[in-house]
Formats: sequence, structure tokens, C-alpha cells
Amino acid sequence: MGFFEVFLIALSLAMDAFAVSVSNGIAVQSIRKRDCFKIALYFGVFQFIMPIIGYLLASGFEDIIKSFDHWIAFLLLCAIGINMLRECEKDENCGCEELSNKKLIVQAIATSIDALAVGISFAVIRDDKILFNSAVIGIVALILSFIGGLFGKGLGGVFQKYANRIGGIILICIGIKILCEHFDHLLIFKL
Repeated sequence: MGFFEVFLIALSLAMDAFAVSVSNGIAVQSIRKRDCFKIALYFGVFQFIMPIIGYLLASGFEDIIKSFDHWIAFLLLCAIGINMLRECEKDENCGCEELSNKKLIVQAIATSIDALAVGISFAVIRDDKILFNSAVIGIVALILSFIGGLFGKGLGGVFQKYANRIGGIILICIGIKILCEHFDHLLIFKL
């Protein structure tokens, strides 16, 4: 697989991380560039690691992983989104003070599960440049996540009163999108 194809794959994989980064930028009160970089670092590292794990797991687990990966991403993102909405019910201000490492790890896992599946497909097509491919995927995710955090920061100033609600709804919508894409994929193959 050539660089251009890997770059396009990296862009498509980074879209969920970008959207969640925007959501984080909106939801976190007084987010700084260093916070945006922290978000980007988590997403970039997980997007780098997951294809490698998928590549290594491909020796027999491909069908098992593909059968439930979408459910894991859906449940993790919805759980985070619902938690953000619940926080709004308790607190009128409704904004996060900061993003915990635990929250970022859960978000990074949820948005990089599809990268695990891509790693499996790299193994299936016998593309042995897994470290290079994973590095491209991780770097693209890091850059787009940083931009997403900054973009969300700009939107957060405008929508600060509703920031956590918007962020929670965005995360739930991304989870639903991942689930719908899986079922849409199944319908195409059944036709």
C-alpha cells in the first residue's frame, strides 16, 4: 500500500478523534493550548498503537474482533456523553474544569478501535510496513486532534453555557454513527 492510500486511511480514522477533540475543546472551561496538545497526544498515541495491536492479533482473531468492536466504541462514547449530560443536571455552570487522564484514555480507546481493525486488514493484505503505516496514522490523528481542540476552544467561548451538553450530545452522536456505519456495512454485503 502506498503513502497516499495510508494517508487517506489516516484521515478517515482521525475524524472521530477530531470530533471528540472539538467536543473537549467546547466542554473544558478555559482550555489552553497545552491542554489541546495533551488531548492530541492521547489520541495520536492510541491511533499509532492500535493498528500495531490489530496487526499482531490478526493471526486468528479478526472475525471475533470485527463482531463487537463497534459495540465497544458505541458504549464507551455514549457512557462518556451521558455522564457529561448528567453533570449538567447537577451543576448549572455545566462545564468541565479539566480532562482527567482516565477520561482521555477512555476517549482515545473508543476513537481508535477502528484503527485496530485497520491493523488487522494490514495483516490480511500482508502489508509489512506496519510501523510506518501506524506512524502516519498516529501523526495525522495528533495534528487533527490538536486542531480540533483549538477549534472547540473557539466555539466554547460562544457556547460556554451549553458546552457540556453540546459535548455530551456530540459524543453520543459519534457513538451512534459508529454503530450505524457497522450495520450499514453489513447491509451492503447482504444485498
